[in-house]
Amino acid sequence: MPTQWESLANEHILGIAPYEPGKPIEELERELMIHNPIKLASNENPLPPSDRVQQAIIAALSSLDRYPDGSGYYLRQALAKKHGVMPDQVVLGNGSNELIELLVRAFLRPGDEAVVPHPSFVVYPMIVQAAGGVRVMVMLKDFRLDLEAMARAITPLTKIVFVANPNNPTATIVTKDEVEHFMARVPERTIVVFDEAYIEFAMGPDFPDMIAAYGVADADAIALMNRIRQPFNVNSLAQVAALAALDDEAHVLECVRMIEAGRHFLYDEFKSIGLQYVPSRANFILVDVGRSAADIYQKLLHKGVIVRPMTPFGLETALRITVGTPEENRKLVKALRAVLGKTPA
Repeated sequence: MPTQWESLANEHILGIAPYEPGKPIEELERELMIHNPIKLASNENPLPPSDRVQQAIIAALSSLDRYPDGSGYYLRQALAKKHGVMPDQVVLGNGSNELIELLVRAFLRPGDEAVVPHPSFVVYPMIVQAAGGVRVMVMLKDFRLDLEAMARAITPLTKIVFVANPNNPTATIVTKDEVEHFMARVPERTIVVFDEAYIEFAMGPDFPDMIAAYGVADADAIALMNRIRQPFNVNSLAQVAALAALDDEAHVLECVRMIEAGRHFLYDEFKSIGLQYVPSRANFILVDVGRSAADIYQKLLHKGVIVRPMTPFGLETALRITVGTPEENRKLVKALRAVLGKTPA
């Protein structure tokens, strides 16, 4: 008799739908018989790592027979110096996903509540549910986090509040004034997590400087997260690449400028096609295509353009489109016009 694995599983995970990543580009080329597809689905940087970063990676290849530095000593020192904090206020993670999981596992007890904006980063509710927490979902207002509603949702059982700034998938921000008003209403025992994964694209006088105001994290909080962090969670190549990237402000500026120009190019094209979009403070744009996003996604796929339909978020007619290189943006617009039956003006 086969083992009934669900009867043995942690009951908290049974209601979680597994994340379904897209297929490798090479597999799509083979299946659909397309050539040189472009991927504008995952909010990746369209430019490759800088020469400085690539050289640092190449130089580190000869030492890959050793474990990585489990403490990330040099990287934490560099990050602390860059942000004006102490090294014991910095914890390293294998992407923001791991940092969110570490924080939830360290502080959220079964039955504790977590206030989660919706639609927002899918990892928040997933990790909360896996830990046995209670997800308190607060809908966005005009595609922006509704901090007023989120503050009202806090109860004595609320342990964590997630604030994605900029938010994914809407690419909108909450402002400095809004955050200050919100934080004044949050009880001392409630942990507020500011997820600023796209901060380089969002900076401006209205954007809250959370590191200056509240620190990366209190050293005691970091110490607790480090108790459950895997000792070698960030690999050697990632550490040397990050160190090199921290010193390469010119490359960051080049990327930000290219994305800014690409956003405005796409805004103009979307307007000429007659599509509504949400003005973006990130490297992606939420676009309403006015019909089934899943259908348009499939048609674009056959033209070698990969985007992300927002159907899982309840946005049945929306696509999230990453800003690419100028060439990629032009290819996207051409394909989008074709599948929507729109000819250039």
